[in-house]
Amino acid sequence: MMKVGGYIRRKTMLYETGVEYGDYTMNHILGCAHGCLYPCYAFMMKRRFGQIKTYHEWLQPYLVSNTLELLDKEIPKLKDKIQSVQLCFTTDPFMYGYPEIQEMSLAAIQRLNDEHIKCCILTKGILPIKLNDLYRENEYGITLISLNEDYRKKTEPGAAPIKKRLAALKTLHDAGCKTWVSIEPYPTPNLINQSLEEILETVSFVDRIIFGRMNYNKTVSAYKENRCFYNDCAEKVIAFCEERNISYHIKAKTQTK
Repeated sequence: MMKVGGYIRRKTMLYETGVEYGDYTMNHILGCAHGCLYPCYAFMMKRRFGQIKTYHEWLQPYLVSNTLELLDKEIPKLKDKIQSVQLCFTTDPFMYGYPEIQEMSLAAIQRLNDEHIKCCILTKGILPIKLNDLYRENEYGITLISLNEDYRKKTEPGAAPIKKRLAALKTLHDAGCKTWVSIEPYPTPNLINQSLEEILETVSFVDRIIFGRMNYNKTVSAYKENRCFYNDCAEKVIAFCEERNISYHIKAKTQTK
């Protein structure tokens, strides 16, 4: 198990996302030890605005020490406006190998759930079984862009192994929790030649699937058929989900005319 790089304090915690799906979000960690190399949009933005200087610094997560204090102040003001809170948009609430982060994330979710605020979780770590004891409206998800462990090690070097990620998600599903999968950023065949159908069959037990293209990657841009490829993939996801009565969302700009 690893320890966080340190602690920071913030003035606010909950904020509106301003994205196509999601409502409010919170990011109670700065940095992410998963070190995704798609590249990672969150890392690029944090570096652009001077919050992070280097990739090495990004890999040393800092925990926001006053997270629960901020939630206690902000929840009463916002609870009537919030439909759900996403954990997280610029980091990972269950960062692989970091028990301090897991403990804080569970405590934050509990604080929100105490006020009947639904939480929507997304991780490349391992979802703890303790989540089964929380609010039944919560939604628990993992990112899964490949079943190939070698590709995972190459692109998500610090994240949890694929089989462990899937096993934890399936355990929560079998316990009656709402589960989902984000298949984003999905790679083009010149990055890895794989079967989308196999991935979809593997996660066919979930309640919702989100699919999106890979952006900010020169190799993807160089793949001349990338527009047709993503259009075809999106159609496969839609057909698969509609046939099995699974909710789905295709991210903006994944499908093009």
